[in-house]
Amino acid sequence: MSEHQIAFFVRELGTSADPARRAASAKGLGRLGRAEHAAALVRAAGDGDAAVRAAAAVGLGRLGVRQAAAEVLPALLVDPDPRVRRRASLAVLRLGLDGPGITETFARLLSDPDRHVRINALTALEARGTVGDAAAVARLLGDPHDVAWGLARKLLYRSDDDPAVAAEVLRTARQGAPAARVRALAMVPSRCDGALFDSLLTGLRDPSAQVRAAAASRLRSIGYTTVRDTLAAALEAETDPRAAAAMLRDAEGDDDPDTAGVALRWLTDPVAGPKAVRALGGLGVSEAAERLESALDDSSLPASTRAAAAVAVAEGGGWDAVWQLLPYLDDEDPVLRAGAVDGLGVLVRHGLRPWERHAVAWALTAHLEAGHDVSQTRNALRGLAQALPGLRRLADETSSGNVRAAALWLLEDGGATARQDLRRFVRSLDDPDEGVRRTATSGLLAWARATGALPPDIGPARDRLARLASDDGSPGVRWVAAAALEALDAPPTG
Repeated sequence: MSEHQIAFFVRELGTSADPARRAASAKGLGRLGRAEHAAALVRAAGDGDAAVRAAAAVGLGRLGVRQAAAEVLPALLVDPDPRVRRRASLAVLRLGLDGPGITETFARLLSDPDRHVRINALTALEARGTVGDAAAVARLLGDPHDVAWGLARKLLYRSDDDPAVAAEVLRTARQGAPAARVRALAMVPSRCDGALFDSLLTGLRDPSAQVRAAAASRLRSIGYTTVRDTLAAALEAETDPRAAAAMLRDAEGDDDPDTAGVALRWLTDPVAGPKAVRALGGLGVSEAAERLESALDDSSLPASTRAAAAVAVAEGGGWDAVWQLLPYLDDEDPVLRAGAVDGLGVLVRHGLRPWERHAVAWALTAHLEAGHDVSQTRNALRGLAQALPGLRRLADETSSGNVRAAALWLLEDGGATARQDLRRFVRSLDDPDEGVRRTATSGLLAWARATGALPPDIGPARDRLARLASDDGSPGVRWVAAAALEALDAPPTG
């Protein structure tokens, strides 16, 4: 049958008046043909229809006859039609064609208007271990497509021992297009700070907000005391919220009173407001603490700013921080609720006062039971012993699989499962929710690794683990169950 198909493809490729049929035949011939059919595809590479030329490139790549492909693919790489260039570049990659001419062509394709061609050119140059055109690769640091600029950065990093490449990255960091300049600034090593300095100062006045933010960040990392006033002035003059957010983030911990005034100005902005809060929180002065407390209660501020204020109030460790945050667990705004949870989590980690522990445990357990901010609430509860009775109840009774899994995770808490909870973990191996089964299996795995055996009075745990290891619908559950069985079967290490 394939011989008839091959003959049909050859005939159609040479005689059909329909470009679509010729293109389909070129692809089919590449899939089914043999070396002797390469000539037909070489002829098709000169077809007047771009779709046929593109299909010929595909066919040659599939057929794998390098010598025939080398006759026509270099010309197709510079075809006027981007579809042809794209397919030809893929075929060259697939066949591994090389040589100075191919490398030079790929270097020129770094500036191709088609992003697929640019990506293929970068991939080809990386495979050859050469940058090809350092200036063109550095320009691609500003490519709007993540894959393209990511490949460009990777290629430049791999060649950073080449003085010409290093010089081009430095030039781009000093005067490149905005997006390329920002990414190049992140690549230039600290030993080049002196060569960057003047361009960073002018960068603080660049028309691009992202360049201004990147220049300020790099200047702050240099740590010259002479630029402190310059950075403060740049932050004071900044009008773009994202740039201001970046500058405020970098200014955290400066202990500069001037920063407080600028931070206050940005509290009302939903983008820069949270960073302004953190900058205020790092100042450690009473005026800043008072403003953060008022920001938490100020309903005119964006929820993102108030949520950040909740965390900052907690980090301040005031005597009434718990009582300030607890009411916001019931707020109708989910962003502010989540901020309150995060703030209470900070207080739990720092250590609650004895009279605060039960109140926080009850409130966070109720929040978890309601299904709000499950992962954040789980993290906030970690290590709070007063929450254990409520968590056991949730693990046994709540209808939400996510909540049951979170409760079990907290009962296991990194391998410290109490013996009294082991039966609960064994029962949960049959839970209909995948997350619950995985968490229960992980808890038993942690116990098995810590002790080498499961207590005989907790039920048929081994049989259930064996069933999960072979039959569970979740690959993750199967893997953990198999690991638990392996730990149980491992010889004692003592």
